[in-house]
Amino acid sequence: MADTNYDVIIIGSGPGGYVTAIRSAQLGFKTAIVEREHMGGICLNWGCIPTKALLRSAEIYHYMQHAKDYGLSAEKISFDPAAVVKRSRGVSGQLNGGIGFLMKKNKVDILWGEGKISKAGEVTVSKTAKKAMEPQHPAPKGTKGEGVYKAKHIIVATGARPRIIPGIEPDGKDIWTYFEAMVPPAMPKSLLVMGSGAIGIEFASFYKTMGADVTVIEMMPTIMPVEDPEISGLARKQMEKQGIKFLVEAKVSAVKKGSGGVTATVETKDGKKQDLTAEKMISAVGVVGNIEKLGLEELGVKTDRGCVVIDGYGRTNVPGIYAIGDVAGPPMLAHKAEHEGVICVEKIAGKDVHPMDKSMIPGCTYCNPQVASVGLTEPKAKEAGYDIKVGRFPFIGNGKAIALGEPDGLIKTIFDAKTGQLLGAHMVGAEVTELIQGYVVAMNLETTEEDLMHTVFPHPTLSEMMKESVLDAYGRVLNM
Repeated sequence: MADTNYDVIIIGSGPGGYVTAIRSAQLGFKTAIVEREHMGGICLNWGCIPTKALLRSAEIYHYMQHAKDYGLSAEKISFDPAAVVKRSRGVSGQLNGGIGFLMKKNKVDILWGEGKISKAGEVTVSKTAKKAMEPQHPAPKGTKGEGVYKAKHIIVATGARPRIIPGIEPDGKDIWTYFEAMVPPAMPKSLLVMGSGAIGIEFASFYKTMGADVTVIEMMPTIMPVEDPEISGLARKQMEKQGIKFLVEAKVSAVKKGSGGVTATVETKDGKKQDLTAEKMISAVGVVGNIEKLGLEELGVKTDRGCVVIDGYGRTNVPGIYAIGDVAGPPMLAHKAEHEGVICVEKIAGKDVHPMDKSMIPGCTYCNPQVASVGLTEPKAKEAGYDIKVGRFPFIGNGKAIALGEPDGLIKTIFDAKTGQLLGAHMVGAEVTELIQGYVVAMNLETTEEDLMHTVFPHPTLSEMMKESVLDAYGRVLNM
């Protein structure tokens, strides 16, 4: 009989789960990971990665449309929707296969099926009941199947799924979630997007670039509500220039489906209603944790608002059961899940680790223009009682940005006036998703404004603006 005893079993092979499994194996634990559908989870298969492939196609198409701006010419440009989707799925497939390879390399057993914690220290794996989202990549070779597996430590890393609004349920045809939005059979000519978080805005940006008439509906007063209002306001202005329409402080109260697509009744803060019709509608109103059918309720594992409650080390209220990633609550980001998983399993191994500090987790939105941030926004810093110094540097003052043809953007930094501590950094503009990590490192190393001012940034780069923004906070800006 095959060995069914492990030190650590992880349920879910998304970025949190598979990274935790690798680190667990590195620490000497006999490790297994349960997956029912896609190695790599939503991120690699239906989220972070394939959307970036789609957005890259849109970016290149945008440059082709604006070739004249660079002294170039491109005639009769067009795109093949099926080929765009095929490229995106190919990128996803490559990484999906890579996860299987990493499990084999690190001697992590893959248990293929649906996992349930039948009792403390025991996971029952059964045949997958959920219909997989198509196209589904083949399961890795050499997996174990149904059965009862034992482990002292069980880590739940089951991720999240789209939130459903009653009465506006996605049907896969007229009303899409991010699943359907990633594999359109044809490009819609018009689109309503419900929700302006990262998912909603990225799809709005993609479909607008590909030629659709796009309207975004957001309940909050600003788009991308978690971002600094000044930054999201600038992003909105640039997107409006591109032709994206926004309705804020508004909600979809009803949807009718007909032969011409969908008609949404939109109610604004002042009580007025209007009907908007489009070919398709994307529901992007957040996600909820996958906490069901795992045996958590029967074991008395505490949950709150659709997520498992944990401490800073991934521990639940039930000994031997842990949770990481989206299922353990916000911020629901792949990199948070990965780090949370490493902390969790290193704590299990008795390592001296720091608890998760959510204030230092960066967020990135890959729309056009890109948005990236870490730490406190200006309003949040003031709410927390800080006396602050704020620095700003616009892209128009940077030679590299002008040479790239990307002069619109802003870098904003927020400091504690008393200590010089960097409290937050917020950016909008070209490639800011790659720049933000500089500030993340600075915050983790507890650098002050003095440290950053004395750091030499290379020229000509976009990164120079990061230093200039710091200088501006202290009245020492050089190039503006």
